[in-house]
Amino acid sequence: MNTQGIIEGIVARPMKVSDWPEAERPREKLLKRGARTLTDSELLAVLLCTGTRRTDVMELARSHIAAFGSLGKLLDAERQDWKGKEGIGNARYAVLQAVLEMARRHLYESLSARSVLTTPEDTQKFLLAQLRKRPYEVFCCLFLDNHHRLIAVEELFRGTTESAHVHPREVIRQAIEHNASAVILAHNHPSGICEPSKADEQITRRLREALSLVEIRVLDHVIVTDGACFSFSKHGML
Repeated sequence: MNTQGIIEGIVARPMKVSDWPEAERPREKLLKRGARTLTDSELLAVLLCTGTRRTDVMELARSHIAAFGSLGKLLDAERQDWKGKEGIGNARYAVLQAVLEMARRHLYESLSARSVLTTPEDTQKFLLAQLRKRPYEVFCCLFLDNHHRLIAVEELFRGTTESAHVHPREVIRQAIEHNASAVILAHNHPSGICEPSKADEQITRRLREALSLVEIRVLDHVIVTDGACFSFSKHGML
């Protein structure tokens, strides 16, 4: 009997997660104890479902999270960043992107249903999810009713990594169309610099003055970078 060959064959084949004790399987653990009890690697393994011929799904999940540095960075990765990565083709990349977009939309719906956008801190979680990883500058408006509930979010202007050209007339038109009573302005800085520029201060002042003519308040202007926000309201700049 070729004992060495048998041993090598066993070592070469990863154990299937279905062969694990039930309490250790990510999917069963999620169903029994809830998604919050799973590690990042276990959550990713549930999404991937299966590993490869050489790597079980848990090891595959752990290795990809380690390669990108975190689960968040993995989900933010562009398609080209996955080139050469084991077990992630177009289909699985599409699943990851769909999950990320579903999370964004779930957050949007939950904010729309409640009066949560009344302080600078209230808006930052939402805006970070929407704008933090954009490679170009985006200017958007959050339109609110008179109870400060979210009516809509509109991406109004896109620019280069240096600037976005903001037109007050379009902001006013959209605010009136949505029957908004208040507006929160927001844009990202792909450069990573969180502090406002002189141009940011000027456009904030112009928009506040223009919107006041139609009795719409500017509650805040938030600048978003990769992991931080700057609030004009919090810094006494409105």
